[in-house]
Amino acid sequence: MNQSVLRLAGMVLADVLSNTGPADAKLGSFFRQHRELGNKERGWIAESVYGVLRRKSFLTYVAASEDPRRLLVAWLVRIQGSSLRELDELLNKQQKEWAQAIKAKPTEDLSLAVQADLPEWLWQRLSAQYGEEDALAIARSMHKAASLDLRVNLIKSNRDEVLARFASEKAAAEATPYAPTGIRLPQRMSINRHPFFTDGKIEVQDEGSQLLALLVAPRRGEMIADFCAGAGGKSLALGALMRNTGRLYAFDVSEKRLHNLGQRLKRSGLSNLHSQVISSENDSKLKRLNGKFDRVLVDAPCSGLGTLRRNPDLKWKQTAEDVAELTAKQGAILARAARLVKAGGKLVYATCSLLAEENEQLVEAFLAAHPQFKLLNAGEILAQQQVKLDTGHYLKLLPNKHETDGFFAAVFELTT
Repeated sequence: MNQSVLRLAGMVLADVLSNTGPADAKLGSFFRQHRELGNKERGWIAESVYGVLRRKSFLTYVAASEDPRRLLVAWLVRIQGSSLRELDELLNKQQKEWAQAIKAKPTEDLSLAVQADLPEWLWQRLSAQYGEEDALAIARSMHKAASLDLRVNLIKSNRDEVLARFASEKAAAEATPYAPTGIRLPQRMSINRHPFFTDGKIEVQDEGSQLLALLVAPRRGEMIADFCAGAGGKSLALGALMRNTGRLYAFDVSEKRLHNLGQRLKRSGLSNLHSQVISSENDSKLKRLNGKFDRVLVDAPCSGLGTLRRNPDLKWKQTAEDVAELTAKQGAILARAARLVKAGGKLVYATCSLLAEENEQLVEAFLAAHPQFKLLNAGEILAQQQVKLDTGHYLKLLPNKHETDGFFAAVFELTT
């Protein structure tokens, strides 16, 4: 790299740290404005920006500043381990002075929140919930980038075929430990032009998300709803598990997200999936569907704090007040989705959050207000799906234990 690329990295990092908009969208916009950059330069800038976001508390401490340029130098020196000699041609005179001070900064007395690289409010929540040792292990596991997980589309292929193809291409692909159609690629690679991707044989999907679809356990011929479908990754997984039979509805308030699902649907070969934009969870279009569904998945809008390996900017954007607002919304969405379930049907509530307020506490409040539902054992349901993973009554996935995003899910059955 050269000083020009370092300067550009500082510019986009400053924009990302301004706290408006997601980091991936800002990077995408920046690269569209700087088409002269090659793949190597783009990769280095993206890695640098995400590297700083993952370790911002620590880097701010050793840099004694929140200046994006200093944070980048700190990332190079203290995280990447670059020597001052290696950086000689990359840094200007002032940056070299920063680098020397950063390298010499002692770190024996770091607070636990700084070691975890979390804002103080979030560290307090996690350490109270998990204990300091486990909370620190969870936080540190999210200092690393996530692997690239794929789901094999059983409508078009199988895992052995896909693994054999990657082996022939010398890609270090392996079967995921839990999800039966998952494949893990430890190296980030561009997959969207791979023939198996364009043919719809594989989809990018975290193993945790694949396990959530298995927890819904859809059967052939059933009527299923994905109530907060987003871009539809779980909808597509559910459709494949249904072997393209029955009827699968993907609801979302975002027309743009459902449009993205439409693009993926074309590749998938599924014909049983129907997307529907709704204005809110109380859209009048839903009334005619009350009591009609065998299974309803509510992958609720949440803080996303289980996805910090992929979205490290979220920890610096979310606040305790945001979480309180989200839990009110989650409760309302879950209560409305419950009315879609028919007697004997299943309701699955899920988040990609690590916080009890969005997870266990919300489930307990729902059960108290809806005695007609009973909680089922998630571990037993997964065992029935031939998944060897038992985290108890709830599905609770943690990046440090399961190498997935942080996920939570609960399964209810309507008894009357």
